[in-house]
Amino acid sequence: MAKFELKLPKMGESVAEATITSWLKEVGETIEMDEPIVEIATDKVDSEVPSEVDGILIERFFNTDDVVQVGEVIAIIETDGDDGGSSEESVTADSEKIEDVVVEQIEETINIAKETVTPIVSSGNRFYSPLVKNIAKEEGISQDELDAIQGTGKDGRVTKNDILGYVENKGSKPKSQPKVEKEVVAPIQNKIETPKIVTPAAIPSGEDEIIEMTRMGKLVAHHMMDSIQTSAHVQSFIEADVTKIWNWRNKVKNDFQNREGEKLTFTPIFMEVIAKALRDYPMMNISVQGDNIIKKKDINLGMATALADGNLIVPVIKNADQLNLVGMAKQVNNLAVRARENQLNPDDIQGGTYTVTNVGSFGSIMGTPIINQPQVGILALGAIRKVPAVIETSEGDFIGIRYKMFLSHSYDHRVVNGALGGMFVKAVKDYLEAWDVNREV
Repeated sequence: MAKFELKLPKMGESVAEATITSWLKEVGETIEMDEPIVEIATDKVDSEVPSEVDGILIERFFNTDDVVQVGEVIAIIETDGDDGGSSEESVTADSEKIEDVVVEQIEETINIAKETVTPIVSSGNRFYSPLVKNIAKEEGISQDELDAIQGTGKDGRVTKNDILGYVENKGSKPKSQPKVEKEVVAPIQNKIETPKIVTPAAIPSGEDEIIEMTRMGKLVAHHMMDSIQTSAHVQSFIEADVTKIWNWRNKVKNDFQNREGEKLTFTPIFMEVIAKALRDYPMMNISVQGDNIIKKKDINLGMATALADGNLIVPVIKNADQLNLVGMAKQVNNLAVRARENQLNPDDIQGGTYTVTNVGSFGSIMGTPIINQPQVGILALGAIRKVPAVIETSEGDFIGIRYKMFLSHSYDHRVVNGALGGMFVKAVKDYLEAWDVNREV
């Protein structure tokens, strides 16, 4: 019999430790290859660690809520066959087996958007795990509040249950009113007081169904609200005639699929055009950090992809401006398939500099998308519609049938003015309408 050491896998360059949140297998249970053994959590991602071997779990080295360093052995699995010798020969669990990869992107962008918030830190004898820190961030618990919580873990450490219990009790207790000292001020004429907006509580009736939001859903909600509160959203809309692209694609798509083994959808065509426009207007390919603007060297296009469970993930096409149409089509198809099958790894959803979302796939003709922080722009592609249109020719104007679509551009008015936002989306339109109908692919 051989013993296989299951180690905590590497989950990104900036992740050094994780918290055990739940053991999925008990000692003595049989384990199959690729079967999840333990759930872990970091500041950036929740995931499951799968087994790379068939065998029996014979030893676990950590308990729930324990903090584990990357590379540490967390369990021993007994397998059939000869013992390979030293533990150094055991294979580290595959870091790409991350089921909830979407949390990586959402929590990363939330952390970037909240750079001005004082982070929770461990101090003195008070050590806080990444999971506890993350819950404190989500629930708005300050450092002082966290330090005051009495921990029940080892050496008085605050556990997940401790902080969740504090949150529950905090929500049930009336907040104490702060003492306000009277201040004498000069009277102000025509002072207008802004009324306090109170959101009415939703009260379910006996026949209503109450559905708890998923962890991913909560993170998406927080990310959307953070983006609205961070960026000054402005939209520009423009209509593009894509008749040339429609006809050209119909002409070449069958030969393309037979030759490349890939479908040629409209998405890679649009991505190629948008990458060109970003190259023309590099100040759309930026991010904001405090009072500084970071001008990105690479053009990495995020491709918003809807999942079967209703959630959204944004895999990234790296160096999109350097790909030809064949390469772009292969990248788009590969990322879309792996996204829907939950097979993306953390690197696939990191480093985006501009995002594109296809609202037309659901029949919408336009939309006002929310910027994907810390980027400064996002383009929504509306549905392609066959419409009557005025066609200008040297012999006069006439009415004809054309394929048209709306482009909806949301941008951060803190750093992108209306002229730049409008010129960029106009450049996308111009590239689409100037498509070479004789182009080889």
